[in-house]
Amino acid sequence: MVQRTLETLEQTLKHRFRDRALLERAVTHSSLAFEQGLQGAHDNEKLEFLGDAVLGLVVAQSLYESFPDLEEGDLTRLRAALVSRRHLGNVAESLHLGVHLRLGRGEERNGGRRKTVLLANSFEAVIAALYLDAGLEGARAFVQRTVIDPTAQRLYQGLGRGDSMGDHKSALQEMLQAKGAAPPEYEVKAESGPDHRKRFLVEVVIPASPEVPPVIAQGTGTTKKRAEQEAARVAFEQLNEQSTSQIEEQPTSSTPSKSVIA
Repeated sequence: MVQRTLETLEQTLKHRFRDRALLERAVTHSSLAFEQGLQGAHDNEKLEFLGDAVLGLVVAQSLYESFPDLEEGDLTRLRAALVSRRHLGNVAESLHLGVHLRLGRGEERNGGRRKTVLLANSFEAVIAALYLDAGLEGARAFVQRTVIDPTAQRLYQGLGRGDSMGDHKSALQEMLQAKGAAPPEYEVKAESGPDHRKRFLVEVVIPASPEVPPVIAQGTGTTKKRAEQEAARVAFEQLNEQSTSQIEEQPTSSTPSKSVIA
């Protein structure tokens, strides 16, 4: 039964695995591994960690090459939207990934196959499995086809119309939720300028936890909401950079993140 399910998923992914055990692990939730008395090497959590980094690299490079007219801030907004848990969950649902997940009994009863965060995490694990089995180009082709191509152009056009994506706060919230970390706290630290040209300085604080290091970031804007969005963008970038750097070197959680004023 498991092998037939994996064969069907391979058809969806358009890749036949040389090491099918990678794909099986990518769709195995920790709840099942726990019930079977197995440790982390048998579930998808470490693959999720690697897949997150591969996804970020592929999306960043694709946006950089596809939209040379955009500044860093707008590129960051597009990337945040494309790698958000909400978007990845939707992509995973469109691929019927939930059908293929291997869940423990408790997670099955709780509707795990339909949970956005669980689907998004498993989707990242699948990206990692593709990366390990087919290399960066194999993972890149899959991410481009499923994550970027159906959505990036529409988001780009929205930027041109001045649409407010509102992804930074959502992306930060979703990232912390996925890690099981405390939610961010926003506070207006200063106001300046006349009433018709106010500037707000907002600080966002992410308390230290076993899941994430402490982060304090600041942002400015002509409204409180815009300042919060900018502060969330800076915090999201800090956490994303720290997550990516963990692949190359041992993180140093004792050094606090510096505040950045956008």
